[in-house]
Amino acid sequence: MKVTFLGTGTSQGIPVIGCECDVCTSLDFRDKRLRTSIHLEVDDTSIVVDTGPDFRAQMLRERITHLDAVLFTHEHKDHTAGLDDVRSFNFKQQYDMPVFGRKQVLEQLKQEFSYIFAAKKYPGVPRVNLNEIKNKPFEFNGVNIQPIDVLHYKLPVFGFRIKDFTYITDVNYISDDEKEKIKGSKALVLSALQKEDHISHFNLSEAIDLVNELKVPQAYFIHMSHRLGKHADIEKELPEHIDLAHDGLKIEL
Repeated sequence: MKVTFLGTGTSQGIPVIGCECDVCTSLDFRDKRLRTSIHLEVDDTSIVVDTGPDFRAQMLRERITHLDAVLFTHEHKDHTAGLDDVRSFNFKQQYDMPVFGRKQVLEQLKQEFSYIFAAKKYPGVPRVNLNEIKNKPFEFNGVNIQPIDVLHYKLPVFGFRIKDFTYITDVNYISDDEKEKIKGSKALVLSALQKEDHISHFNLSEAIDLVNELKVPQAYFIHMSHRLGKHADIEKELPEHIDLAHDGLKIEL
């Protein structure tokens, strides 16, 4: 199983438009963060989790030429805005793209991309096959996927566990029952927005505490704001078994 971090930034990305802070003006490539998304290669299956506004650039940068499915964590624009660009895969692969999400996410996609679902479609629009998922395991192309139900303030968000890998973005609360699904993971990817408290995201210390509570041997933090600080500086503050992810980082399990 191979994991590629397509983007690791928060909804505005880094640098933020018009900002001249130390992070946004940093020359370290690890401080350049597109909107959060991930690519999974599980055996022969290629899956992307979330298609944010930077989806096209991410596919080109990583030279991803085949995509079997898209999983959506939730309906916020920084996680869905790039859906239109799956049409390149439609043309190349000659089939409708399977898309998985909870009911309210699929309904939001129908509103945001109404032209995709119109009765009379304009030639060349994306072709997608919507699949509703609930908080129970499902299988796609031989890959077993375990949703993990978390809260982003009051908005339900799905994390996903595949084999020994768990991915959770946009979260500030996980129930004890859902934490049980994470235990035993060899690697956990988790949102850590900034050092200060936030109404809908774990801050840095909360994310570290959760990793330690679950006793995950390796964790990577994502969905980071420019307010968190420079990559190089924060890395020095983290425990040995926790790292900040960065765009383009690849890990194998």
